[in-house]
Amino acid sequence: MEELFTLEKEVGRGSYGVVFEGHVAKTGQKVAIKRLPCKDPESIELYLQELWAMRVTAENHINVIALHSSLLQTGQKSLKPLRKGKLPLRLVESVLKGSVAQIRGSQSNTHRRSNSVSRLQDRTNSPSSNFSPSLSKRPSNRSRKRLSQREDERTGSLHCSALWLVMEYCDGGDLNQYLLSRPPDAHGNPSVVQQLSSAVAFLHRLGIIHRDLKPDNVLVSVTANGPIFKVADFGLSKMSEGRVDGKLTRKYFSSTCGSDFYMAPEVWGGLTYTAQADIFSLGVMFWAVLERITFLEEGTTQEQLGAYVCKGRWLMPLGEALWENADLQLCIPMKWKRAAPLPSPPGPAMCGLLFDMLASNPDSRPIAEQLESRVRAALKEDSH
Repeated sequence: MEELFTLEKEVGRGSYGVVFEGHVAKTGQKVAIKRLPCKDPESIELYLQELWAMRVTAENHINVIALHSSLLQTGQKSLKPLRKGKLPLRLVESVLKGSVAQIRGSQSNTHRRSNSVSRLQDRTNSPSSNFSPSLSKRPSNRSRKRLSQREDERTGSLHCSALWLVMEYCDGGDLNQYLLSRPPDAHGNPSVVQQLSSAVAFLHRLGIIHRDLKPDNVLVSVTANGPIFKVADFGLSKMSEGRVDGKLTRKYFSSTCGSDFYMAPEVWGGLTYTAQADIFSLGVMFWAVLERITFLEEGTTQEQLGAYVCKGRWLMPLGEALWENADLQLCIPMKWKRAAPLPSPPGPAMCGLLFDMLASNPDSRPIAEQLESRVRAALKEDSH
């Protein structure tokens, strides 16, 4: 693979990696390029989970972010494309051994590796990319071989320094940015609910549990036919070995992970949990989207979509409140806590569905496959 990707600017940064806007030089296609630095085995394990989940979803659902290609950075200026269906063995070795593995090989192996090198032209001037702006011209194969040979002679090994994921680019930002920068849309909000319920049903059918569904992890692609909402960021996702008796809910997980305002009660309580934790997270998002409920997280000034319970002067995540009191009665709709201008509250059928999605008992929540049809039915009923 001899593609040349151009990094234009940084568009996002999290605790694990950096996302750049970029282009494929041969086609001019705009892409998002995510750099995940391979510094420790714990982070690498999350990266491999994300890579595997995105490969399984491929480009098969319009509401799930598409992965175009993946590359392994094996030197300061060299990238090695990864074959589809294969995980980079050095990164797997790093996870299993508990230390970051080095790539060692003979000079002839280095020559073969350098023949398949891809390069990124960096226009960001960002030190986080670890690429020099001097890469604007592609050197000849002979020059690249000499460079790789000198690096091997100097270091004796090549370090798996980063995993790069080349994904589709979404120009509408995340769900928070998109919705909160616009007035409430009586037709647009139900579209969000329908599209995301379809995406999660697709993921659960494939045995993928996201475990961190929240507005920040939903990206928006603006098209002539309206916005398309796409589930993204699979770093905390887990794969199930498959459904049993038609129910994915039989697969249990134990790691406490997710984002406070969207985590299910059983996750808050440190119990084992199932795919139904995703349904709870969706319920929080749907409630917030339909009523435009927002909050300010401590230490920030940026509004976020999310439902909650008031406890004195403090906002308590729904999952935490329900873990403390499983019989807590939620107030749906939450008219007096909605951000102005106020949209119309959800109708009775959708309110009933939200109550079911936010049930403290995971088994009382609809499974994703049922949810998709129930969303359609509730919206249709309320429209009459």
